[in-house]
Amino acid sequence: MDDHQVNINKAEISRLVKMCTGVKRTTGQHPGGIVVVPKEYEIYDFCPVQHPADDVNSNIVTTHFTFEYLHDTLLKLDELGHDVPTKYKMLEEYTNTSVLDVPMNDKDVYELFLSTKSLGDENLLKDLKCEVGTFGLPEMGTKFVQQMLVDSKPKNFADLLQISGLSHGTDVWLGNAQDLIKNGTCTISEVVGTRDSIMLYLIYHGLEKGTAFKIMEDVRKGRGVKPEYEAAMKEKNIPDWYIASCKKIKYMFPKAHAAAYVISTIRLGWYKVHRPLEFYAAFLSVAPGGFESSMVANGKRGVLNRINEIEAKGNDASKKEKDMIPALQLTYECLARGIEFLPVDLMKSEAFKFLPENGKIRMPFSPIAGIGENAAEKIAEVKNSNDVCSIEDFQQKTQLSKTVIKILEENGVFANLSRTNQLSIF
Repeated sequence: MDDHQVNINKAEISRLVKMCTGVKRTTGQHPGGIVVVPKEYEIYDFCPVQHPADDVNSNIVTTHFTFEYLHDTLLKLDELGHDVPTKYKMLEEYTNTSVLDVPMNDKDVYELFLSTKSLGDENLLKDLKCEVGTFGLPEMGTKFVQQMLVDSKPKNFADLLQISGLSHGTDVWLGNAQDLIKNGTCTISEVVGTRDSIMLYLIYHGLEKGTAFKIMEDVRKGRGVKPEYEAAMKEKNIPDWYIASCKKIKYMFPKAHAAAYVISTIRLGWYKVHRPLEFYAAFLSVAPGGFESSMVANGKRGVLNRINEIEAKGNDASKKEKDMIPALQLTYECLARGIEFLPVDLMKSEAFKFLPENGKIRMPFSPIAGIGENAAEKIAEVKNSNDVCSIEDFQQKTQLSKTVIKILEENGVFANLSRTNQLSIF
């Protein structure tokens, strides 16, 4: 209104603000999806592009069509970040064991997908309305997948492959496999879970290999089942429910990708069951998700209240608050298992690492509200020099603001440090 010299009253301003609330402020862009174009062409030959919403003069352009429309024309590379290897590294450092030596058939680990028994108590996460023990495990810790686990009750590695495939596909679980399992038509091991399983299932039932492959390709790309292929399937006594399920599918996950996720899940699950202290310390070090040291001051109840507070906001919760949920859930679980958090200590804490210490977890500097990454690094750097005489001396060496020093004081970081270098003779 200011730009157009239009005068409006406060009530109208409030009305306009209310109507703007919830409007999408920027475009969702895949952080690591790179589209490769043959050198004799330009990306403009295939689809519209746009500049980043916050900088129209940027030389970076992003494609502006959903990739399913370009699927058979261009090559897309997913160059994604992956924090699991970092968790492996920290777990190996904390436990002095190799992730490659972790057994893949531990019954207590598989129990995590059915209940929380192997975490010490069947009702451990009752307050979080969670029946399984998969918080912190790759692709298995969301409410959606946890409900899939409750519905399907996976018993082995092959069943978990199905879960991973179903949770990453489109129109594969909801209104499809979920209904088939619930009404007893088939089990988790029999539903259409991954793209490879279609081809193997059809070959096993006698279909010619080439035909089985073509059916799989059509189904995984959402093309359904052609009449001639359906006739061939019926000729080999493929059940009607299976054919109907294939017709609903829009996208299917590859089995190898599902296997990679499940292997990571089993490995991390072993540490969760058998080395919990190191598991929680490693997870929070790599993916703190907005963890703040004040969260654990009031124990389980304080963490639960924060979770409920964020969830009560629904869509009004900020992205930062929503991103905190996984760390909060895992922190609650950690406390529920009797593992305590030690306060931040100037000489014992690190900048970002949560450290196992005498059966408890020592918190780092970074989770203190108001302490940024640079400040945490600076604090760690100075304290590692072992040459801090007083709070005054510390401030001079770190060049931190009085506000940050005050925050550190309030959090008891300087408990054993005098205020100045001066000595009193009285």
